[in-house]
Amino acid sequence: MTTRAQSPDNADGSADAQDTVTLSYEDNRLLPSLFGEHDQHLSIIEDRLDVELTPRGNHVLAKGDADACHGAKQVLDSLYDRLDQGLDVGPGEVDGAIRMMTAPETPASGATPPGPVHLKTPRREISARTPTQGIYMSALQERELIFATGPAGTGKTYLAVAYAAAALSAGRVDRIILSRPAVEAGERLGFLPGDMKDKVDPYLRPLYDALYDVLPASKVTRGLEDGTIEIAPLAFMRGRTLSHAFIILDEAQNSTAMQMKMFLTRFGEGSQMVITGDPSQVDLPTGARSGLADAMHLLHDVDGVCQIGFTHVDVVRHALVARIVRAYDNAEAKRATGDGG
Repeated sequence: MTTRAQSPDNADGSADAQDTVTLSYEDNRLLPSLFGEHDQHLSIIEDRLDVELTPRGNHVLAKGDADACHGAKQVLDSLYDRLDQGLDVGPGEVDGAIRMMTAPETPASGATPPGPVHLKTPRREISARTPTQGIYMSALQERELIFATGPAGTGKTYLAVAYAAAALSAGRVDRIILSRPAVEAGERLGFLPGDMKDKVDPYLRPLYDALYDVLPASKVTRGLEDGTIEIAPLAFMRGRTLSHAFIILDEAQNSTAMQMKMFLTRFGEGSQMVITGDPSQVDLPTGARSGLADAMHLLHDVDGVCQIGFTHVDVVRHALVARIVRAYDNAEAKRATGDGG
């Protein structure tokens, strides 16, 4: 239920008139989680939407311009609905609800615009926090081969691993295969102590981290032992056919064109493949063409292939990460146009 009253700040009620909207929520048990500890969630919404929120019992008074009040209502309603479904709400979910409400729709090649998107893994329920994440999660449900590119912190690898874990738990695939190029393979890798697994594990650690976040540790350990979950350098994929598997190639910008062709042709019956990478972070030798850029160019119009592009506005780590990415993007754009040194 929402009621509205006009409350002008000026005596003539013209220039700076503000709306006061009363939002009502039926289940008082959900309100502590909706408002956050010490009303932390309301404070986040106030800061981001430039609106004043005052909780009173099972009501919230929203004061600000009409758009700000409407936005606050949308955010609080979506968070309340999430709590009503038995899902958690924390600062991350508040940030995500605000992003989903305020961000412009992001185009993506071959993807359908999403409705509310949730992903249930054995350890947690995951929701899209940006429109692009929503498109990506919808594509994961529909497409056999997805290219997801963009800066660090946008969730492109984490969401793919989470979807793979959900697919494995639901029996839609028989195994998960996670791979990365070991760019330092060769002479420098040889100086690292230990056997081959010890040498390549540092390059694959982000994939382990994502797995342990969405699956119980015992299931990850058991899966690694029985082959249900496999984490391996890209070079180890040669000569294989990967059937009934969810396959992820991470940091794909550091694959060569030949390696990418090799990996893509491992695709077997009943499998799904996700290729992730950041085209701005290529560590290949100077002059070597990235297999990610090559494949995205060649396969752009191929039926069944989807390409999702994340930007700095999709960064869901610390807010500073988004500002860092944006600063680097701006500097690169200036260099490209000759406006910067």
